[in-house]
Amino acid sequence: MKKKTVLICGATGFIGRNLVESFSRDPAYDVIGVYHRRPPFSLPGIRWVMADLTCASQVERVMDGVSILIQAAAVTSGIKDTDARPHLQIAENAVMNSFLFRAAYEHQLDHVVFFSCSVMLQSSSLPLSERDFDANAELHPRYFGAGWTKVYLEKMCEFYSRLGSTKFTAIRHSNVYGPHDKFDLELSHVFGATITKVMTAVDSIAVWGTGEEARDLIYVADLVDMVHRAIDRQPNSFAIYNCGAGSAITIKELTSRIIAASGRSLTTHHDLSMPTIPTSLFLNCSKAQRELAWQPRYSLDEGIQKTIQWWRRNIAANAEMDHNE
Repeated sequence: MKKKTVLICGATGFIGRNLVESFSRDPAYDVIGVYHRRPPFSLPGIRWVMADLTCASQVERVMDGVSILIQAAAVTSGIKDTDARPHLQIAENAVMNSFLFRAAYEHQLDHVVFFSCSVMLQSSSLPLSERDFDANAELHPRYFGAGWTKVYLEKMCEFYSRLGSTKFTAIRHSNVYGPHDKFDLELSHVFGATITKVMTAVDSIAVWGTGEEARDLIYVADLVDMVHRAIDRQPNSFAIYNCGAGSAITIKELTSRIIAASGRSLTTHHDLSMPTIPTSLFLNCSKAQRELAWQPRYSLDEGIQKTIQWWRRNIAANAEMDHNE
């Protein structure tokens, strides 16, 4: 069987690197990784291409011979920037995806997988399905720009799927965590930041805000599994799929479980001066289960253990090596 060429944009980022590692092990694919500012890493069988995806000519250059586009490139930020400079995520993300989707349509690719997220969903005490987004309800002020950008890009996927033969998948994932995540306190999201706090604290760690806000957390390997299943099984030319654990955990409880998994003896205190986004939601993923036979394989406790193990082998080991040098 002839191999298909899969182009993974954002291949040196968190989700992208996990995708590259997974698809490189699949004999059905040749893998091209697109990188920009962050340098490529060594992995057998990967062809690397540098491109600025906000430039139309460079997008055109990377499309030749590609069958499948997995779009994991994005401008992202941690809670500090989301709070203080929410506009940073908007323009570049809208531009790069508009160019990529147009090029995928014009080059008649087989399939495009786009990573949306649950940022446009309103806070809820009930699980939210793909149909539960209410365009007439106000988004949280800090999520307004990012949320509506994701909605626009989901609609662009649907638009191009109606014009030609290319399938489009928008994966509306919850908070993703696991190996290769950002673990610095300036840029990381809540899970990565909490791992770093727990693993580096002396005796106590600060929980930002009250810790009552709740998040649906999905281990990155489960997200990668959904990508494979969408490519293999998606029945329609366009689909949005929720990808989450299907339950929410408060930041306070998450912190306690990470501390317990670390085996460290730490206390917590709350810093009410730091920014938090007091929303709570979790996803109904029954559509993905029904159409793709997908469901999460890793429990939160398993994911925490795996992430801590990876952190110790990589982040802590590298820091010790740098210190010894």
